[in-house]
Amino acid sequence: MRIGVISDTHNLVRPEALDALRNCAHIIHAGDICKHGVLDALASLAPLTVVRGNNDVGDDVVRLPEHARIELGGATIHVVHDIADVPKQLDGIDVVVTGHSHKPLVERRGGVLFVNPGSAGPRRFKLPITLALLDIVHVRLEAHIVTLVT
Repeated sequence: MRIGVISDTHNLVRPEALDALRNCAHIIHAGDICKHGVLDALASLAPLTVVRGNNDVGDDVVRLPEHARIELGGATIHVVHDIADVPKQLDGIDVVVTGHSHKPLVERRGGVLFVNPGSAGPRRFKLPITLALLDIVHVRLEAHIVTLVT
């Protein structure tokens, strides 16, 4: 099962992001959506799990949940915008997805895979424009960063 992981779009849906997410079974957006139209574009590709970011203050996104815990492909995934809001106890969680920093990261900490897809929205400083793909195959978890714009 392939899961698309995207964050910090800040009201920008890049065609490169849509292309990269096209064959995903599910898409996770880790916040800073800004306008609901972003979610409409992503929902045309796959079912969504979405959390609210610190810039999601408009009427159409302010009521999104601050965190989500989902089961996909036999893995338990916890989603939150800011890594500072990750729970201390991660018992039973296989993957933590965060956003906010705009810095892409795939890293194992103990038995938990941490994924920050970076930002697929407007460029911030000199950070890359990225998203992540998470593959779950027979309880094996692998994630990699996809650069959208160089």
